[in-house]
Amino acid sequence: MTEARYDVAILGAGPAGYAAAMRAHDLGKRALLVERARVGGTGIHAGALSSKTMWHLSNDFATVRRVDRGYRAGDVELSYRAVLDAVRGAVDERRATLTYQLSRLAAPSARGGTVELVAGAARFVSPHAVEVTAADGAQRLLEADHFLVATGSRPRTPPGLEIDGERVITSDHIEALPDFPESMVVVGAGVIGCEYATIFANFGRSRISILDRQPRILPFEDEDVADVIARNFERLGVRIHREAKLESLRARDGGVEYVISSPGGATETLHVERALVSVGRAPNTEGLGLRDIGVELDRSGGVVVEHTRSTVPHIHAAGDVTMDIALANVAELEARHAVEAMFGLGPQPIRYEALSAIMFLSPEVASVGLNETQAKKAGVHYRAGKVCNALVNRNIAMRQTGGFAKLLASPEGRILGLRVVGPEASSAAQGIAFLIDKGGTISDIDHCVHPHPAITEGVQECARLLLGRSIHKCEVFGEELLRVGDG
Repeated sequence: MTEARYDVAILGAGPAGYAAAMRAHDLGKRALLVERARVGGTGIHAGALSSKTMWHLSNDFATVRRVDRGYRAGDVELSYRAVLDAVRGAVDERRATLTYQLSRLAAPSARGGTVELVAGAARFVSPHAVEVTAADGAQRLLEADHFLVATGSRPRTPPGLEIDGERVITSDHIEALPDFPESMVVVGAGVIGCEYATIFANFGRSRISILDRQPRILPFEDEDVADVIARNFERLGVRIHREAKLESLRARDGGVEYVISSPGGATETLHVERALVSVGRAPNTEGLGLRDIGVELDRSGGVVVEHTRSTVPHIHAAGDVTMDIALANVAELEARHAVEAMFGLGPQPIRYEALSAIMFLSPEVASVGLNETQAKKAGVHYRAGKVCNALVNRNIAMRQTGGFAKLLASPEGRILGLRVVGPEASSAAQGIAFLIDKGGTISDIDHCVHPHPAITEGVQECARLLLGRSIHKCEVFGEELLRVGDG
């Protein structure tokens, strides 16, 4: 017998699910929020917040070790346990905020909105009902008019690799390590793998190798972006196995043995203390009973959607579970859009071409819209202006002049995309994302008064290069520092 009925049931309390619950509350709806593990999901646990906290701590430590800052630090103690305590402190702080708000929203608002959090694993037993099983085995049958599937994703495990959580690990196991590994190979040179390689290299206690099947790391990014990151990895002592095929990897003799082969067929056997497998993420759709009620899933198990609506009209999906763009900010946008669509608000389509993201590497990388690789693949004609950070006052003041800003625009001047590589790169992203969303032009960037000194002045100079009125001249500095190109 059904215990209760809701206006909307949301499966998963990560970034997407939590945002959806708050938007439903805004609209005066009775919302059910089901979470089988921890409120916040990978948005804060073993994911975005925890890894970024660790990245910031590693950067602080790396800065202390530098000798070109007018001082030399000595006797700096480093403890993996203490680092993790700081990470957990950040996670606990954010989780407390989320759970406190949920506790206050259980009572009806002035508009009648409520959010009820139920702990357990949900499974559809009919198109309008889910069975929720708690940790102690107790079950509840709950109904709703609408559903949002926001169960997120987990690290993907390649066939043939055994993850034991001790020697062969994924990002989920980082916080369970007893200490900094003496040596570690990172299998996969995408964003997550490169972020953790950066973190451990910054701390300087681990010999890090990266295994990449491609000719270069970050293959989805432009070559000049990947080159800066690769050079900094090498400066930090990170070894990159390029175009290497993993033949085998197994825990052995208290460590990990792995065998790689080169394109020419030569093989090499190497030994490390641990291996971090980071080859993408898989959607959490198993056990939900989605196919049983007619929801179509793709080959990876992700929910097939049009905008956010699944093949069953009253069931939507948002975030990693759709396996389109695995970013917390995208998950939140999609979830809010889904709730508005459910209740007839007619939300505007999400402008994915204006999305911004940050890669927490060495140095930081901010991305908005198209890069050159994507533009060429899509057959989009563009002009690109590139300014190296050695010409930007803020970077000079920080004594960190590696990297660059690169702006893409249509031949008519409409902004298409931006890449900034360097410290505080993300400070330049949101303004350009806003302009792309509004159809802005490079003239808009030029005419805007930018703070001084600021990272965004490099972006402004990119726009001026494309307009033919830059402060720094290509004929003087050449392509090492400035570049204007067409594609």
